[in-house]
Amino acid sequence: MTIKFAAIGINHGHIYGQCDLLLRQGAELVAFHAIEDDLAQAFAAKYPQAKRVADKAAILEDKDIALVLTSAITSERAGISIEAMRHGKDVMSDKAGMTTFAQLDELKRVQAETKRIYSICYSEHFETRSTVKAGELVRAGAIGEVVNTVGLGPHSLNNLARPKWFFERAKYGGILCDIASHQFEQFLFFADTLDVEVVSASVANRHNPQTPELQDVGDVHLRSPRTTGYIRVDWFTPKGLPTWGDGRLTILGTEGYIELRKYIDIAGRPGGDHLFLVDRNGVQHIDCSGVDLPYGRQLIADIRDRTDTAMTQAHCFKAMELALTAQQMAEANS
Repeated sequence: MTIKFAAIGINHGHIYGQCDLLLRQGAELVAFHAIEDDLAQAFAAKYPQAKRVADKAAILEDKDIALVLTSAITSERAGISIEAMRHGKDVMSDKAGMTTFAQLDELKRVQAETKRIYSICYSEHFETRSTVKAGELVRAGAIGEVVNTVGLGPHSLNNLARPKWFFERAKYGGILCDIASHQFEQFLFFADTLDVEVVSASVANRHNPQTPELQDVGDVHLRSPRTTGYIRVDWFTPKGLPTWGDGRLTILGTEGYIELRKYIDIAGRPGGDHLFLVDRNGVQHIDCSGVDLPYGRQLIADIRDRTDTAMTQAHCFKAMELALTAQQMAEANS
């Protein structure tokens, strides 16, 4: 059974990663809908097998299409996802999947009613080999019980060369809703619980007065019954760093710790996906470039078998609930 999928809304470049992770597993990209000609031209050049349709109804009403992907303007993703589920489609959304609690509530309601799969591609976990490897090590007991995580998500603004909507709070959702959704999901995963609360949160615009609705830094403290966590996300990646951001994750356990340098090792090792493990036996560097990425394969199996091996619905929604809660708390205190 070959899974056929299509894309509605391709405003963020993450759509390419979303498509590629399915194509690697044998799924078939058959169509896409985008109102922006420039975005459509680039997408069609990379995926000539996908037919551009003028009306998204052509995708929604096609019974052969099982899965709809979206990386639309962030505030529009929930509406697209809801419409797709009501048409009998499973959904893979880019993060953040929504920008308001009302959207989250409606997504939960429609997903429960339709029994469709609603998945958010948290790429800093599912498409990052070092994070996957860290999960394998933690599950195997390599560092004992996890007691704390520190997740850092610095990004580059690329000299403000981003679309206008990216700087409008109502459209992108705020820095904690947007970027930090990755870190919330990873905290849930490594703490291995959904019983999590936001202790404190802050956001600010420290250095970009020309875009007053942009939040260029934010941080959060999290707590579960047995694990605490800290998150910091920002748009302050220096120009001298030869990649878009130095994403890091430190996982502290009772018998050791793991540190990930996901995209670059500033000490000089080439490539990305560097994992450092410190335990009773010493210190080791693990090159994760060859680690398998199971999310795409698991999602396809879930679509076929109506299972939830890639990510449970509760986990998917809880990460965004925490992101929205932290965003609301931070803005109330700013």
